[in-house]
Amino acid sequence: MPSGANKRNQLDDILSDKVSVMETEEEDLNEDSVLLVEQEAEPGFCVECKDQAAIVFCENCNEPFCEVCFGMIHRTGKRAKHTTKPYTAENKTVEKMEEDDEYTLVDKEEKATKVDVKSAPAIKKNADFDIGKWMENRAKYIPLRLHIEERKMLRLLESALNVSEYTDHIDNESHTSKAKRIVSQIKELCAVLTGLVLACDYKRGQELFAERTFDENEQFFQRIFEIGRRHKIMNPEKMRSAYGKLMYMLSDSMIPEVQEMLGFSCVAPILTVYEFLKERRGLGVLREDIIILATREIIPEGKSRSQIQAEIRRKEKSIEQLSRKYQSKYLSADEIRHCLYSIGDNNAYLRENRDPCEKMIHYLEEYFNPKEESEDEYSLSIAAGAQGHRLSHDHETQYIYVNQTLKLWREILNEMFMLWTLADQDMLSTSNPYRLSQTGQGLHRIQPCPAVSREMHRTLFKAQKKAGTWIGSSVIHLGDKNVPNALIFIDKYNQVSRILGPICLTLDKMDELTNHEGGKKFLERKFGGVDECRKAILADFFRGAFDGSGADNFYDAGSCIDGRLTSAWNWCSQIEKKPYFPVFLLTGFFGFDGGGWS
Repeated sequence: MPSGANKRNQLDDILSDKVSVMETEEEDLNEDSVLLVEQEAEPGFCVECKDQAAIVFCENCNEPFCEVCFGMIHRTGKRAKHTTKPYTAENKTVEKMEEDDEYTLVDKEEKATKVDVKSAPAIKKNADFDIGKWMENRAKYIPLRLHIEERKMLRLLESALNVSEYTDHIDNESHTSKAKRIVSQIKELCAVLTGLVLACDYKRGQELFAERTFDENEQFFQRIFEIGRRHKIMNPEKMRSAYGKLMYMLSDSMIPEVQEMLGFSCVAPILTVYEFLKERRGLGVLREDIIILATREIIPEGKSRSQIQAEIRRKEKSIEQLSRKYQSKYLSADEIRHCLYSIGDNNAYLRENRDPCEKMIHYLEEYFNPKEESEDEYSLSIAAGAQGHRLSHDHETQYIYVNQTLKLWREILNEMFMLWTLADQDMLSTSNPYRLSQTGQGLHRIQPCPAVSREMHRTLFKAQKKAGTWIGSSVIHLGDKNVPNALIFIDKYNQVSRILGPICLTLDKMDELTNHEGGKKFLERKFGGVDECRKAILADFFRGAFDGSGADNFYDAGSCIDGRLTSAWNWCSQIEKKPYFPVFLLTGFFGFDGGGWS
């Protein structure tokens, strides 16, 4: 390992274009040469994922599983008939028991918590619902709203990223060797860091430019980059291109060789409401039942002005009550309000992103019946090869397929802040390297997503358990050419509200068209009325947006979990060809990506 002086000399040489001193062993240059060794699961852990405690033992497979992996592997086919029993120490084979005598005490302690999947207790009733525990769990993934000073730093960061060409310089095929890429990464990273300090403090920036003592500004860099990541989670529509540059740059900064050369880490954990309150001994705020009133979003639709004003007064009164009760020398009343407003921001996010799924489920159940197939025009049945469809479903099967897909999206978006936090961990892990590869959609960083994958499988299993019957594939693409990394995964599921939101807006506003004589005549002449037009839009969407289309093979699209979203985007790309497109324009449609319609 090079000494501090040697590292400084190497850094100076790299930044002055003298790169010949970059010492990288030959075997490290080939990133694809790393061999993944299959490791056996530790005693008491699931044989499939190896990192979750086993709770069920399959007597046919003779192996222990966690609830999620067991449900995923034994969902269909002959495996669905396998017999199980609660996993205990006695289930181990004689050989395992001889090897694992030291774990006997642990097994006995875990025994009390292990439950058979089939005999799992039902979810607690509302009367037993622990609001405090639920709110604490959610607050662990809710980012803290930015202060005024932090917003100034955010504008500085955005400006620097907007003019940066980091990914253009780093992610190109000319960087064939690891050494060359590391040199380029260090150069670009240092340029961005120096520019940020120079813009914030000219004198301090001059010193950094002259001496290149980046480690002395570690806290500044960590804070400004954390602010950018925190802001993006709470505002998915912001920093559309800048965020990708930021995450790829931070991912590169976590490469051991780059981090060693710089002498510090650019990454700090995202500041959440839970961590902020825990640090200031104020977690009691989250355990009060009144916090539901203090953080709820006031929705004006269908309410009189007096009702809205009364709800606002109740909310403000609850906020003041909590602020007065829990303020201390460690935590001010303003800081408590700030935390409550941050939780309120999360509720606003859920209404904007998750609620369109609820609305579409409501429309599906209101206008269509799985047991009664209506006339051909409004039938949901599709056939592979006809009108670009890739799947063949009768009316009832397609109804169930659409319904379970919308409910899965709802589950994913409900836990989106947690998934985003896990994606942040996957991308910025020092032990999770990426490789550049042509995916068919350009050059991408392909990187495993272990934390996101685990949670997605848990969410999918929960959705499948609720659905009972599951139509289509259960494959989740992560870390492959379809969804190369966690950043692409997050961006993909951020599109759900951009797809469903404009459709819901059009469907909700169609009644307003009948207030104008021209609009009423148009709907009656072309569609037969508002309800008929609404049903025609829904039928076409439920058929065309859930038909497995959008790619040239079933692996890339089809009925897999992310392929369902690919089909929906494919339908959106053809919206201007639809006979009902003028109705979208008349109700204020501005495109599915928020960029306007020309």
